[in-house]
Amino acid sequence: MTSADEWMRAMEATWPPAAVHHGDGWVLREGQGGGKRVSSCSATRPVDEAAIHAAETAMAAIGQRALFMLNGSEGDLDGQLEAKGYACVDPVALYAAPVSQLCADLPPLCVFDLEEPLSIMLRLWSAGGIGPERMAVMARAKGPKTYLFGRNRNRAAAVAFAALDGPLVMLHALEVAPDHRREGVGRAMLTAAANWAASHGATELGLAVTRANTPANALYAAMGLEVVGGYHYRCAP
Repeated sequence: MTSADEWMRAMEATWPPAAVHHGDGWVLREGQGGGKRVSSCSATRPVDEAAIHAAETAMAAIGQRALFMLNGSEGDLDGQLEAKGYACVDPVALYAAPVSQLCADLPPLCVFDLEEPLSIMLRLWSAGGIGPERMAVMARAKGPKTYLFGRNRNRAAAVAFAALDGPLVMLHALEVAPDHRREGVGRAMLTAAANWAASHGATELGLAVTRANTPANALYAAMGLEVVGGYHYRCAP
């Protein structure tokens, strides 16, 4: 199975920030409103109080609130930030499974893979809190990618975005409309993503979800995806 570090690199390649700034011991992502994942700072080596202050200054300089992403291996930094009053926010689990394990036939006109999102897809994403800034993240992704549009009971029901990084495919921004949940739509979207990935030569599918999203975590576990890593944020008080 692919390592957690490789999945983190795939996630960044398929959900890219607008710019990346490198400092002494830091990588700072410039998100331009695209959410925490693309607007956070990560340490590239053990750091001290002066380095933390330098990172905070760099984030302020580009108009971003101080936000650090930690994958669990930076125990000292996590403790330092906690002592400074930084709150632990949105613990996330990274799931993955072989593409071949998830592939299956789907009913006709169930899920479409499109090169560009339709206006109804934008409305579904917007209703789930995914607006133009996050759509810009999807547009920035290089290489093979697809916008998935799911239908249920002859109505627009779900959207998702998938993109390749070598043999890995990452599924992002899965949103199922509230009145279509618990009807197998999420499972169909994952299956469609795996089918698309297989057609492009990918061997593994991964995704990230907050640990607080109990229904999504239950679905992924039921489909045989396994937790391969995780991360959380520390947000400035």
